[in-house]
Amino acid sequence: METLLGTDVARAAALLRAGELVAIPTETVYGLAGHGLREDSLQRIFAVKGRPLSNPLILHFASPEHLGGYVRPGAVPAAAHTLLAAFSPGPLTLLLSREPAVVPDTVTAGLPDVAVRIPAHPLVQQLLHQLDFPLAAPSANPFGYISPTLPEHVLRQLGGKIPYVLDGGPCEAGIESTVVGFGPAGEPVVYRPGAISLEALQQVVPTARLRTAAEKAQRVASPGLLPYHYSPHTPLQLFGPGLGAAPAFEAGSTGALTFREPLPGLPLEQQVVLSPGRGNLAEAAHGLYAALHHLDGLGLQHLLAERFPETGIGMALNERLEKAAARG
Repeated sequence: METLLGTDVARAAALLRAGELVAIPTETVYGLAGHGLREDSLQRIFAVKGRPLSNPLILHFASPEHLGGYVRPGAVPAAAHTLLAAFSPGPLTLLLSREPAVVPDTVTAGLPDVAVRIPAHPLVQQLLHQLDFPLAAPSANPFGYISPTLPEHVLRQLGGKIPYVLDGGPCEAGIESTVVGFGPAGEPVVYRPGAISLEALQQVVPTARLRTAAEKAQRVASPGLLPYHYSPHTPLQLFGPGLGAAPAFEAGSTGALTFREPLPGLPLEQQVVLSPGRGNLAEAAHGLYAALHHLDGLGLQHLLAERFPETGIGMALNERLEKAAARG
């Protein structure tokens, strides 16, 4: 199969209506999109990615108004409406009680809640408004590998497996959406840190919190909760805040990903500094996955990555690095 790259939204829509898969741009990462209600399309997503069926998918909609019929209206907490009003369209995913007669079990891995999101990228907004069904769309990469933030990443990893990549340029946020469920009192609970920080959520709903240890021990209830993910093929080791200085390395075989300053003693061409001198977390997030893709392609034996300050979206960036390093 030849994989074409272009900006033809109508072509992408026609392929999706026919049950094909299309890589789509969002403000977070590129997604591997298929018809969210067709079993053949859903199964194709899992097969192309090599993704386990136990890992739920996110359904993407054009607007909050389009959620009707897919989630149980009487079971939507008041805080969900507040968060949707504040952050949608945008990098927010909510876990809401699904309509089981409408949302396939394959989307939710048989669980009662469905993950829903309203992406903000203008091309995918145009696309969703041309469709009368939601799109299921995990990241457009082989399962467990680094998420794609450029169309070139998708072509390199999935070329020949899908017919079309809708080219929306570089992804702005650069890391996945924040996934929010709801606790016993209807309070927002962050299942997966992402492009919207906990502090930003708390400015809108002060009761928003992280999952407890007991909640983390429960069955996977949301996309993005498996122990390793976002991993380069080159072994990755972390250093920095909470872990101490960078370990000893061999300059000829090691690459490094750092926040503000390069590592002394390591060739600059084997390093990526995400926010030189500035230490801007949003800038670092924008370039994180592209940097990992670049370093992984250098043919080195080891990679080092510096942890970020555990504030704002630094929490989400550290979570990505920890999972990237967990493959060992």
